[in-house]
Amino acid sequence: MTDFTVGDDHFRLDGKPVRLLSGALHYFRVHEAQWEHRLGMLAAMGLNCVETYVPWNLHEPREGDLRDVGALGRFLDAVRRAGLWAIVRPGPYICAEWENGGLPVWVTGRFGRRVRTRDAEYRAVVERWFRVLLPQVVEREIGRGGPVVLVQAENEYGSYGCDAVYLEWLAGLLRECGVTVPLFTSDGPEDHMLTGGSVPGLLATANFGSGAREGFAVLRRHQPKGPLMCMEFWCGWFDHWGSEPVVRDAVRAADALREILECGASVNIYMAHGGTNFAGWAGANRSGPLQDGAFEPTVTSYDYDAPVDEYGRATEKFRLFREVLEGYAEGPLPALPPEPVGLAGPVRAELDRWAPLGGVLEALGDPEWPESGVPPTFEELGVDRGLVRYRVAVPGPRVPYPLRAVGLRDRAVVYVDGVRAGVLSEESGTLPEPVAGPAEVELWVESLGRVNYGPRLGEAKGVTGGVLHERQYLHGVRARALRLDAFGDADAVAAVPFRPVGAAGGAAGLSGAGDGAGGAGRTGLFRGTFVIGDGIGGIAGVDHAGFELPGWTRGFAWVNGFCLGRYWSAGPQRTLYVPGPVLREGVNEVWVLELEGAGEPWAELGPGAPVRTGTPGVVQP
Repeated sequence: MTDFTVGDDHFRLDGKPVRLLSGALHYFRVHEAQWEHRLGMLAAMGLNCVETYVPWNLHEPREGDLRDVGALGRFLDAVRRAGLWAIVRPGPYICAEWENGGLPVWVTGRFGRRVRTRDAEYRAVVERWFRVLLPQVVEREIGRGGPVVLVQAENEYGSYGCDAVYLEWLAGLLRECGVTVPLFTSDGPEDHMLTGGSVPGLLATANFGSGAREGFAVLRRHQPKGPLMCMEFWCGWFDHWGSEPVVRDAVRAADALREILECGASVNIYMAHGGTNFAGWAGANRSGPLQDGAFEPTVTSYDYDAPVDEYGRATEKFRLFREVLEGYAEGPLPALPPEPVGLAGPVRAELDRWAPLGGVLEALGDPEWPESGVPPTFEELGVDRGLVRYRVAVPGPRVPYPLRAVGLRDRAVVYVDGVRAGVLSEESGTLPEPVAGPAEVELWVESLGRVNYGPRLGEAKGVTGGVLHERQYLHGVRARALRLDAFGDADAVAAVPFRPVGAAGGAAGLSGAGDGAGGAGRTGLFRGTFVIGDGIGGIAGVDHAGFELPGWTRGFAWVNGFCLGRYWSAGPQRTLYVPGPVLREGVNEVWVLELEGAGEPWAELGPGAPVRTGTPGVVQP
């Protein structure tokens, strides 16, 4: 029986000192058919371990609605076959630039600021979830022939709170659920974070992007003994919509990795391979040192400027990291797996069918919420990802007054008497032109991702205050939700009342017509096809494609029913990643849900490439 323990200075495997050379790779950000290749890339870089989070909200989006919980177990089996160890970080909170930090909407909507505390009701739902999730971890611990060597208790808790009662309870719950491998916590190397996030008797680890000697010195003040480990070595960073891409210099990143290892420490490279925030699961941040400023939604790509890029290819950072890690390997490093091959292109998908947003809502939306005095939030409607149409009347007669959405999160396209009147955001919540009464107002509000880090975690989405006309609240609000996962039912999508793109539309608020040539400017669901094969492409050996919508504004795209994620002309991301296993020989189907204004009715697929431009800089959050 293999035994993995925490010694005074080293991790020990059956009593012998070992160093964990780990890389983060999240199973939920990589198509399952590509796990083997990505794990092979990590091994070839010189790593002996892989780390993954577990997003609770992906597996239980609504209370009791469990979805593919066994994916973690299948991933850990793939890790074992790859000859690697595994670190599991089950949460319940994970951050990870993931929607709501991994917490389900039904949890944060119900418990609010009681989440991540000793609150008995919150702890009860966490315990129920862990007792469903953790058996597959326990069954795959290293002592049972599996790869799991460490399990985390919570995540970066010192960046959020200091409820020692909660943390000690959670560590105890992990043990009650059968976890026997060492437990650990991870926090920034600052006194208040380590004080708030550490648990007596558990290994404390530190997260940073540089300055290993200084970081470990702080850690040693709190934990004089035990292996040193940087649990998140930030070798790159993530991007926000509307901001410049973040690029970290490869040479400096390799030097920072070398410094960690020269300290005798173990390391987890975050991210070794980032992958993609498919299906609108990207989270968001708040700007400022206290994470309470402007809203900053995260892009679909989670390339992270990682050594293995979003397309599974080795970068210059990979080659430099491999050179560093090779000096700590017990033998020759494995050869690199074959480089992924992109779709030969370009291949054009003609989007020749269209349905207005109103028709899509009628076909796929939830039943309308009963008329209420105030707009229900997304949380009250039980909506995690998607959009909500709010309808409210301006009484009349009355002269034109400013109309604004109070507490809007995140973005609303507004129609007055069926005519588009503007796009509102949290920062700009008043229509540019005043509104007279009587009038009918529609606000189509989309959640751009929930905050995943800091004190604004779990904040509500939608119109969280109300709709004001002058200083008067408008009451009698009707709301209807269109969930993103409603598009997972291909038969239901086929029943949407599509019409030829060239057909005339009606009022924009109901039909989404923008009167542009070929449907340009419209909102709604577009549908089309492209063909691979017959001299156009060829699916054999294709690992991926890039998907672009030139001239389109904001929405979501699907290929063969697989949601690629959000696109947005705000940039910096222009190309969506298409996993090769999603593609088919012959006819492939595309859906595009445009929320602000379509371009010409076609999309283009090609070999694809993540483009990270801008001024390179060392990331030292």
